[in-house]
Amino acid sequence: MNKYDCIVIGAGPAGLGATLTLGRARRKVAIFDNGTNRNRVTQESHGFLTRDGIKPQKFKNIAIKELESYPSVSISNETVIEVNKDVQNNLFLVNTTNNKSYITEKILLATGIQEVFPLSQIREYYGKSLFSCPYCDGWELRDKPLAIIAENDDHIIHMTKLVYNWSKDLIVFTNGHQLFNKIRNDFESKKINVYTEVIKNLHGDNGYLESIELKSGENILRSGGFVVPSFYRPNKFAEQLNCQFDENGGIITDGAGRTTANGVYIAGETEKAGPSSLMIAAADGNKVASSINMDITIDRF
Repeated sequence: MNKYDCIVIGAGPAGLGATLTLGRARRKVAIFDNGTNRNRVTQESHGFLTRDGIKPQKFKNIAIKELESYPSVSISNETVIEVNKDVQNNLFLVNTTNNKSYITEKILLATGIQEVFPLSQIREYYGKSLFSCPYCDGWELRDKPLAIIAENDDHIIHMTKLVYNWSKDLIVFTNGHQLFNKIRNDFESKKINVYTEVIKNLHGDNGYLESIELKSGENILRSGGFVVPSFYRPNKFAEQLNCQFDENGGIITDGAGRTTANGVYIAGETEKAGPSSLMIAAADGNKVASSINMDITIDRF
């Protein structure tokens, strides 16, 4: 069985960026990807210098093509299901759904996060006309009649104030959540209407929102908007490897990607279980890969 210097789990921008840095450092590295990155539904990614507006899959394809230039890098389209620590030999055993096993000295968790929406139907529009990041997609929706869909006071206030920079034509939908009068008054002073009624349905064509139907049957015309999902890690690798968590559910690190579990590193959205931009995640992968390479160097010198 081949032994790797590092196995990277997850081929989002963090995992890909880390793998590139490790490949250039002449480390034997394998990156595993099962195509479940959450931006796969997005039509365009924005804010990454020289790649503004690129489709996420194209971005990924370019990155993988670059990795193929480095002979010490292996790319595997497999799903990792289990990671175990061989304490005696100070190694990790990685098992996949293909009934294959791999051995490595270091593990980098870059599996990202997934969303849970206040309405399951949002998934049909997500990435085309409903989004979660105004910095990523606010420009494309500027000055359009937009909806804010959220169910938590703090989330509603934050998202509404932020999106107001891109469009003044806003309506807030709380899906049954009651807002304090002060919040409603603040919004209404900016001519932002608030509907606290439960949402019955979303209407549109091919992922492009046209209206929001309330439980009463009233239909409010909207052509897009922003939602506030909750996020979760789609696996328990950090728990399996005995990483420590903070009180907010974030994985504790030294600030350079090293977790409290020796030989286990974290990069990108996985660390805080919160969203990040392509550029920040890619930079984080680069930073953590430097930590991995330095630790390997010290171990072997």
